[in-house]
Amino acid sequence: MASQRISVRVPNEVARRLKERSRTTGVRESTVVREALETYLSANGMEKSAYELAKEAGLIGCVKGAPRDLSTNKKYLKGFGRSK
Repeated sequence: MASQRISVRVPNEVARRLKERSRTTGVRESTVVREALETYLSANGMEKSAYELAKEAGLIGCVKGAPRDLSTNKKYLKGFGRSK
């Protein structure tokens, strides 16, 4: 695996917590940092759009008998939010 060295400055408290985690787990500090970066980047680096989240949740197309263009055709919103 090719790798690249980087330098990062962290507050003293973060450095202390990193050393403590490394000591208690027996894992090198660099490994802890790599794993933390991987977790952060995989969770936040590629945030999903509201559409993608709704599709994964099964919400897209879940209304039976509705027009196929319900979410994109403005004619369905005419008068929406107005009191009668």
